[in-house]
Amino acid sequence: MKSQIFTRANLVTTARILLTPLFIYFLFAGKDYFEILALLIFIMASVTDAYDGYIARKYSEVTALGKFLDPLADKVLMSAAFISFVVMDLIPLWMVILVILRDFVVTGIRILMSAKDNTMVTRMSAKAKTGAQVGVVCFILVYIITQRWKIFLGISNYVKILEDYPIIYILMLLVTIFTVWTGVEYIIVNRKVIKEYLFKS
Repeated sequence: MKSQIFTRANLVTTARILLTPLFIYFLFAGKDYFEILALLIFIMASVTDAYDGYIARKYSEVTALGKFLDPLADKVLMSAAFISFVVMDLIPLWMVILVILRDFVVTGIRILMSAKDNTMVTRMSAKAKTGAQVGVVCFILVYIITQRWKIFLGISNYVKILEDYPIIYILMLLVTIFTVWTGVEYIIVNRKVIKEYLFKS
């Protein structure tokens, strides 16, 4: 049992979860350079998403726990980032609610699959969704950084474009729509298991 839990891949995944509160701290600390550190921590945490899967495959450490923890770590990190942006009034709450609701639904399906001794394989669309979310979070973090350093860097005119046009809103809207679609796709693909659970005697 120990070898199935304390694998190198699972430790990397756990590290991604533990980096989340550190990311939030630096994002809201309000000190010079701390937003930059928040961006670097987020990138580091996001990179581990690919690294833990690589380790698991290379060293034959693919486990049921790892398959559950990996997407959970993504959800924790992304939800923390999106909720933080809502608090900072950068994106609307309803978009984040839809994203988190989708994650609850997919997690529920994953639990149902486990109860049926089936493992839900992460679909390519879900991986693309994660990539899109990482991209929009990094974009918003860069915007936050440039807000503090725009005069020093001499980029005030470029930052003003982001302020005058709803670029962040549009990007987040597209990511939200795509995220919800991947949730619908999971329901369609796994509808047989869902029906068996809902209509079992």
